Amino acid sequence: MQINSQFDGGNIDCINSEHPADIQLNIRKDNQSEFYQWFYFRVTGARDTQCCFKILNAKDSAYEKGWHDYQAVASYDQDYWFRVPTEYVNGQLQISHTPESDSIYYAYFAPYSLERCAELVNWALEDHRVSLNVLGQTLDGRDLDQLIIGEPASHKKKIWIHARQHPGETMASWWMEGFLQRLLDATDPIARAVLNQAVFYVVPNMNPDGSYRGHLRTNAAGANLNREWLTPTMEKSPEVYLLREQMEKLGVDFCLDVHGDEALPYNFAVAAEGVPDWNEKYAQNYHQFCQSLLAVSPDFQTSHGYPKDSPGTADLTICTNYIVQHLQAPAIILEMPFKDTVETPEPVQGWSAERSSRLGAACLNAIADIVKAL
Repeated sequence: MQINSQFDGGNIDCINSEHPADIQLNIRKDNQSEFYQWFYFRVTGARDTQCCFKILNAKDSAYEKGWHDYQAVASYDQDYWFRVPTEYVNGQLQISHTPESDSIYYAYFAPYSLERCAELVNWALEDHRVSLNVLGQTLDGRDLDQLIIGEPASHKKKIWIHARQHPGETMASWWMEGFLQRLLDATDPIARAVLNQAVFYVVPNMNPDGSYRGHLRTNAAGANLNREWLTPTMEKSPEVYLLREQMEKLGVDFCLDVHGDEALPYNFAVAAEGVPDWNEKYAQNYHQFCQSLLAVSPDFQTSHGYPKDSPGTADLTICTNYIVQHLQAPAIILEMPFKDTVETPEPVQGWSAERSSRLGAACLNAIADIVKAL
């Protein structure tokens, strides 16, 4: 048996694989950071062997509560991912499974490679309504791609959408794929209508360095990008610096920041109630977005989520809080689970790549309603 994670997005250290019933593993920390939780590795030579993979350092990971009621995903072809029996026992995450092939992959959630992201960008650029803006380069020298969708005009609203500030939250990339496929569907009446009213500035992957390195939460320098918005620098967080610079130059009418949550088994939205300049208009925008998404997606809900910040207590280093306060535009976080959804469970795959894409497509309805109200 061999265990390997030396590939795009891979993360695991094999401590001992001598006994299939006691395969000992550790998750590597993000570079220059204490964050870790994302794992993704390949197992070969274990066909028809009953295996128990034990992640020894699970207890001290970034979100220990994320392991409760969680099941890992596995795939033979890196396309279809299914859940496998997983338990959190005595501070260890134990994945029990008998592979049916000589090669199998296990991961925290369905991975989304940089290659697939590049293919998505190239696919979108085949549409005459889409242009590419390379915002700049990351610390590892990768291009930070932005898609500009629609013809800019003075009467059109500027809608900003980005995913993967936290690289381990791969459901955000699957969401983005579903969203872009619907937005660029020339036969979809809602897509056509919204592109008559708005221009979209879309960053499919805000953190390509962290994505490739197999990080959970940070970029190549160990910076949590969603805590860099107040004072970003080219030395530490060029991804935020470059995007914020463009936002300030062009203006923002609405921003959606797409994420995943380790602990909560729900899809939910997060407003910026705690910023000093929060007002009734922002509250109406948030309520309208949520109600529109509720109407088209049973996978979305509003009963569970994060506690609201008290007035004036918001962390302004967070993207959406910064945008509402300093750019004076409504901004919303969308969170998806690593676990299955409690109210709409799907036992084989749980919350999945496919369902994330469906939610991305559904969000076009909510964004279309927001555009009308801006």
